[in-house]
Amino acid sequence: MKRLLLLLGVTVYCVIVCVTAESQPDQRGAKSIPEKDGVLQLRKGNFNRALKTHKQLLVHFYAPLSGDGLRISTAFQGAAAELQGSEVTLGEVDVSKEKDLAKELNATGPPVLRLYLSGDKRKPVPCPAPQDTASILTWLRRRAGSAADLVTDISQSEDSEELLVVGLVEDLDHDYVKVIHAAAVDLPDVSFAVTKSEELVTKYGIAYDSVLLLKQSKLLQAYKMMPQTSKKELIIFITVYQMEPVTEYNGQTATQILASPVLNHAILFVNKNSEDYKDIHSAFHTAAKAFRLKILFVLVNVDEPRNGRMLEYFRVRDGEGPLIRIVNMTDHVTYHLPSDSLDSKTIKEFCQTYLDGKAKPKMQSEPIPEGWDKQPVKELVGMNLEKVAFNPDKTVFVLFYLHYSQESRALFPLWEELATALQHREGVVVARIDASANDINLSMQGSYPSLRLFPALYAERVVEYTGKRTVKDLVKFVDKEMKKAKKDRVKEDEDRRKYIETIKAEEAKKANKTKDEL
Repeated sequence: MKRLLLLLGVTVYCVIVCVTAESQPDQRGAKSIPEKDGVLQLRKGNFNRALKTHKQLLVHFYAPLSGDGLRISTAFQGAAAELQGSEVTLGEVDVSKEKDLAKELNATGPPVLRLYLSGDKRKPVPCPAPQDTASILTWLRRRAGSAADLVTDISQSEDSEELLVVGLVEDLDHDYVKVIHAAAVDLPDVSFAVTKSEELVTKYGIAYDSVLLLKQSKLLQAYKMMPQTSKKELIIFITVYQMEPVTEYNGQTATQILASPVLNHAILFVNKNSEDYKDIHSAFHTAAKAFRLKILFVLVNVDEPRNGRMLEYFRVRDGEGPLIRIVNMTDHVTYHLPSDSLDSKTIKEFCQTYLDGKAKPKMQSEPIPEGWDKQPVKELVGMNLEKVAFNPDKTVFVLFYLHYSQESRALFPLWEELATALQHREGVVVARIDASANDINLSMQGSYPSLRLFPALYAERVVEYTGKRTVKDLVKFVDKEMKKAKKDRVKEDEDRRKYIETIKAEEAKKANKTKDEL
């Protein structure tokens, strides 16, 4: 009996210790998280522990060998050294290794920076992609500060070679200052200041409650603040006029172009060494100034070998330039200027037609390859995709890939294995299509590679697969969707039968009416 009571006592004590331990920060666990250059190396097994331990945890989700990832990692290391002993702790997650964690946190895209506060895993604060260490430190400082921090004497910085954004306000306590500060937080690479200087009003002839863009004491552009002016509108104004009317695409400008809040891009593909380059560039530049804040104008030199990826993506072949394409960066639908004349009037009319929603998308397809349906994996192109995929008697599983993408090509063996596993299934087709060589006339949100299943239905339904990429899981997905489609097909067939009977009845009624009239 005593031994039993002793055993129960020990059990109760252990339970109390465990509960107490769970309610306290795991100090030993925090120490056990490995570090590299002052940056925590986070994994699925220690991420929650790190959140509990550090009130402010700035995390970089990166992929090795990525240009942006390496740049941001370098900036991170510098920031970690500067932030030693502060309230902010830095950590990083290798998304190529921690795929489950990245997926759980929805951080599978390009390099992502997030600030987690007080252990809240659900609502992190997104951090703008930094150019360097100073960007990270400025963002943290501005975010933790207030609008009053921007109020300063700009006499020492007005003639700077770097862009200076100046809020010229009459009342330093006005809500306009808060909007300017909010924009400054999201643009850590840009210098900001707020002043009520009468000298600036006189010098630049600008009324109060305006935002000025200055460089070397020259006024580049001014923006009149209104009660309804939002942070987003101000950011668009600053980022657009921070750039030239026409920005040439290269390694230094690529990130700036892709991160632009202006999502409509007009792209001129031209050989800068051609005889007519100056005239074409002048016309493009004139049109660009007419559509600032609405369309971003980009120039791609087709004679630059390092732009091969851009030419490949937009399917611009040797000798095709000069030509102009407009692309929306949300849906990636491309529009082609249908003219050989690239004067400013023609370019402006094309841009306005696009903005009015009257331009027609450029559709392109590779020729249907010989024997496209002879192998386990069927080779689709633009001109036969819909005919094959929307066959009401077939379940069609398609891999949409980019042929130049290693991530896409890495799925080829898996797709071959899946096709082999399903080749004896009646009515099942496994196929693939190169989305970089064929325009896809479907709503394709998200990145490539993308796995989409087209059920055997009359309705043109498309189901995206987002699960684990194993043959076993893919087959389960196909079985599940086929079972669901089979039930839906019964209802479809019944509806079609009723519809056909109704049509026949109406036709018979019309025929009888005609006889009676005769």
